[in-house]
Amino acid sequence: MAPQIAYWEPEDRAFWAREGARVARRNLLVSAPALVVAFGVWMLWSVVVVQLPRIGFYFSPNQLFWLAALPGLAGGTLRLFFSFMVPMFGGRTWTTLSTAALLVPAIGLGLAVQDPATGYPTFLLLAIAAGIGGGNFASSMANISFFYPADHKGEALGWNAGIGNLGVSLAQIVIPLATGVALFGAFGGAPQTWTDGSESRDIWLQNAGFIWVPLIVLATAAAWLRMDDLEPVRASAADQAVVFLRPHTWILAWLYLGSFGSFIGFAAGFPLVAEIEFAGVDIFGYAFVGPLLAALARPAGGWLADRCGGARVALASFTALALIVFALLLQGAGAQRTGGFAAFLGLFALLFVASGLANGAVFQLIPAVFIGAARRSLAAGPEAEARALREGTLEGAAALGLASAIAAFGGFFIPKAYGTAMAMTGGTLAALYPFLVFYLSCIVVTWWFYVRRRAEIAC
Repeated sequence: MAPQIAYWEPEDRAFWAREGARVARRNLLVSAPALVVAFGVWMLWSVVVVQLPRIGFYFSPNQLFWLAALPGLAGGTLRLFFSFMVPMFGGRTWTTLSTAALLVPAIGLGLAVQDPATGYPTFLLLAIAAGIGGGNFASSMANISFFYPADHKGEALGWNAGIGNLGVSLAQIVIPLATGVALFGAFGGAPQTWTDGSESRDIWLQNAGFIWVPLIVLATAAAWLRMDDLEPVRASAADQAVVFLRPHTWILAWLYLGSFGSFIGFAAGFPLVAEIEFAGVDIFGYAFVGPLLAALARPAGGWLADRCGGARVALASFTALALIVFALLLQGAGAQRTGGFAAFLGLFALLFVASGLANGAVFQLIPAVFIGAARRSLAAGPEAEARALREGTLEGAAALGLASAIAAFGGFFIPKAYGTAMAMTGGTLAALYPFLVFYLSCIVVTWWFYVRRRAEIAC
């Protein structure tokens, strides 16, 4: 097929078996790695901020939490725009452009940390630019949702996000390794002196940004050469803006904040929280575990949702999240926590797994709700069914992007909540109380709107 596809009907089983599945898989296989790179760039600040004071950038803990939180704030804001771009420009075109744009924060960070005179405002701007990686998630998920039929969306979106979210773990594994060697030789610049008490060594913190540059170039080329634009799903921003008027858009956005927002927020905040609560623990050997488990759980959540119903899986996942946060509260604060660092790490690992399962479930739930709503609003019959699928799919994709925009703010609110708790109480435990209340609200919302017997759209 040509990069511009004129006919696309994944619900047509003959078309799907003949060529649709093959084309959808090809686009998914390119989309997911591009999303890995996007997440890696988005989350690099969660790793870099811990090292800045040790190479001579003496910022306060609250300033460091701001640098960890701003990519989440910027990513959420950009998603509000990126979520509408695929129907306007095409998936292939927009993925190529948005992936290439990651060069700005990657190269910018690599240059900034080499200059001791770089001021805090410059670091703030670069942290905001890293939000491009977060914005890419909205357009990527909307794009992949167009390629798959309704009964495969949960699993396909779970794989796209699950593989893509591996970029978080990749950043937390690769960046410490890359910054420990002169990876690019003389072209990469001179090392900085890393100091922690009496310990001192050379570090190439610029590699935290530069390591992504070749990957960005490869992902950009793959998107241009192997992805497709779908002509049948072209729509203007005005056509898609109808989702702002749908009550379910905002209900589902709340649930998506509880799933994806939890994942990205805890991933951004966990390294600093662990460093503050357990001084002297080398967190870099453990920071990648939670995000990795969440990424692996995400396709499983989508798979379960396709078979058991997205609302039921989401309800169970939010219940688990509430129970885990309650257990963290019972554990206490600081190095005297019940069970110590091992229990703390184990509970956070469970927190990531539950957020991944919830994320996969809500992926399936969003298009299911909009297709169900479209069916309810139209008369019965084959033509009405086809129209409901088209309208529900288009609105569901726009709602998915919009919900992901709101959910991305979890990458800001959770680290900032920890920073505020630290400033007010001297510890991070107080931040868990509003998290618990929020998960309880997600349980109630999921049950009331999508699980109970008389729900308008039971899923």
